[in-house]
Amino acid sequence: MKYLILGAGPAGLTVANRLMDAGEDSFLILEKEQEAGGLCRSAEVDGKPLDIGGGHFLDVRRPKVNEFLFRFMPREEWSSFTRISRIDLGKYVIDYPMESSIWQLPEEEQIAHLLAIAKAGCNTGEPKPEKFSDWIPWKLGEKIAADYMIPYNSKMWSMNLNKLGTYWLEKLPNVSFEDTLRSCLSRKQYFGSLPGHAEFYYPKKYGYGELWLRMAEKLKGHIEYGVDVNELDFGRRIVNGQYRANIIINTIPWRCFETLNGVDERFNDCILDLKYTSVVIKYFDEDPGTDAHWTYFPDEKLEYHRALYRCNFCAGSKGYWTETNLNRADRKDKRWSYVNKYAYPVNSIRKREAISYILETAGNRKIFGLGRWGEWEHYNSDTTVEKALEFSERLLMR
Repeated sequence: MKYLILGAGPAGLTVANRLMDAGEDSFLILEKEQEAGGLCRSAEVDGKPLDIGGGHFLDVRRPKVNEFLFRFMPREEWSSFTRISRIDLGKYVIDYPMESSIWQLPEEEQIAHLLAIAKAGCNTGEPKPEKFSDWIPWKLGEKIAADYMIPYNSKMWSMNLNKLGTYWLEKLPNVSFEDTLRSCLSRKQYFGSLPGHAEFYYPKKYGYGELWLRMAEKLKGHIEYGVDVNELDFGRRIVNGQYRANIIINTIPWRCFETLNGVDERFNDCILDLKYTSVVIKYFDEDPGTDAHWTYFPDEKLEYHRALYRCNFCAGSKGYWTETNLNRADRKDKRWSYVNKYAYPVNSIRKREAISYILETAGNRKIFGLGRWGEWEHYNSDTTVEKALEFSERLLMR
């Protein structure tokens, strides 16, 4: 075929539908699972949908993305929400992000945070550290680092944090002593940008996975399910020894390939440099007793790092689900659970160099990486669709 797409997640489905829009018929998607959606799939648990890939929502801030997706699931089938997310610090629960919500803490805690922020290296002119565990207090102050950022990231990644790079944290703003003080005095958020999904959509009657099933429905005859892609010949652009294409779009994890032909030793080394985490999704049927949509938990005594309260965004449902790094999960727990082997790409120290070489080398052979796993970036689904739409336009212009 002309185009071969690996993976029927948001990236692959978007490209395939854009190809069909353009009148292209010579394309095929290969999907390992028996249904489309990737990490955005949903399952019925306790009579209502639960998103087995963790927490996925449609951000309202990308109108072009939403206009495209509403073709498959019209706007009237979605509810809209203003995000309520919190951080549970044990003694106190405050709004996210923490640097904008210190004013919600008791006065003594506010003073401790203000002193720590005043001494933060980014505010005193100290050289920027290279190690993650030094960079966080340099950027946010010792108090935010100790109470939230360090323990939360330790739980989420379940690895030595100094093996993570700091390049992905550059977007974090410096925490201003003056602005934090004004916020504490006025008892309101004085600064800080709104978090991602500050406003979001979620289906009224379905789980988030319904959207991607409908996109796949439009592609009948162009998706083969149950195909475990594990071999790629770069020179001839052949997958699993039987699927050949002029152009290959890879949206699955590069680590899935057991056999790579036609690449050098450095390419294989770069593949091994791509790290990932596995996550267990676990369902709890009790009332969470909160109006939040989700909460972050830095407490090391709790196995999970995040809880998502479906009863507050999925109509008619009860209970909530949690996300836990597989290395921390209690596998003897009898609650309903689902394991995502590939959940989050890890921003390791060598990742940028490794993925750059992979994408450049593969691109020169007309094999393109796209999406969370093809580009090894922690993209949300709406960002993935945006990237896939842009990629599709460039692809069709070729």
